[in-house]
Formats: sequence, C-alpha cells, structure tokens
Amino acid sequence: YPRQKKVVWTPELAYAVGLITTDGCLYSDGRHFDFTSKDRELILTFKKCLGLTNKIGRKKNSLGMNYHRVQFGNVTLYRWLVQIGLMSNKSKRLGALRIPACYFPHFLRGHLDGDGTIRRYFDPVYPKSIRLYTIFLSASLNHLKWLRKRVKQLWGLNGFFRTAPGVHVLTFGK
Repeated sequence: YPRQKKVVWTPELAYAVGLITTDGCLYSDGRHFDFTSKDRELILTFKKCLGLTNKIGRKKNSLGMNYHRVQFGNVTLYRWLVQIGLMSNKSKRLGALRIPACYFPHFLRGHLDGDGTIRRYFDPVYPKSIRLYTIFLSASLNHLKWLRKRVKQLWGLNGFFRTAPGVHVLTFGK
C-alpha cells in the first residue's frame, strides 16, 4: 500500500482487508505483515490490490506443504488495521471489524476467497433444484457472529453455525 499519512477505503483495499482477516498475519512489531496462500494467483491479486512490488516467497507448514507468501512493512497501514479491529495473534480473538457498509461486499469477497467456499448441493426434497451454500470459516466464533449480524443487517440473510475440529463454520444457503 502506498506509504502515505492517511489510509483511504477503496474496493481493492476492502478486498485486501478481507484476505488479511483470514489468511494474513500482523506481526507484533507494529509494522510488518505476512499474507500466505496455497494459491499463487491470490497472492498476485493481493499484491495488486495493495500496490506491492515485494517478491513472492515460499514457506512450508509443519506438515511439509508448500505455500506462497508475501511479506511487507507499513506502519501507517498497520495502525489503521488495528483501528478497524485487526490485531496480531488474531485467530481466536478476532471480533467485530469497522468496515463501512459500502465496502462490506468487497471485504466479504476477500473473506470468502481467503477462508471460505461455495458448495453446490442437489436437494432431495426438490429434485430439480440445486442448493448453494456460501461458507465462512474462522477459529473465532465472535468474529463469525459479527459477520452473520452484518450480513443480516445489510441483506436480511440468516446464516447458521456449526463447529468442526478447531474451526467454526458460518453457512448461508440459497
């Protein structure tokens, strides 16, 4: 993100915030970030949204799986992200974020691309119908509760929760 004194919301920034919320890491030094994904194209999109020129690196997880990553530092952006509700070691502590309603769809798309999925299901009750599920995952139930409340406020959609090993799942069906 360009080094400037003030961070200004844009659709691209909101999308990147969604990605940081799910697959990003704010280091505790108050300056540095890491964004990691199996999907190299997603890393390229993230870099484009923030105007980054940093190289894409590689890292392995504890199981030896390869991932792509980009690391960068920006004190202004870091402080702004903390002001909207992000933090270091956020996985289980994350709650509500301050995302303006007009940028929430872009944020939600980034959240979905980071830690979400869309599933198709053939409904046995209505054999000619296909049901779609949009699914969001998080280690923080409070964060998903906030997400569900925001979606309800903006679009009147109800979602439902379930818990899987180590993760909470918010699902919207249509």
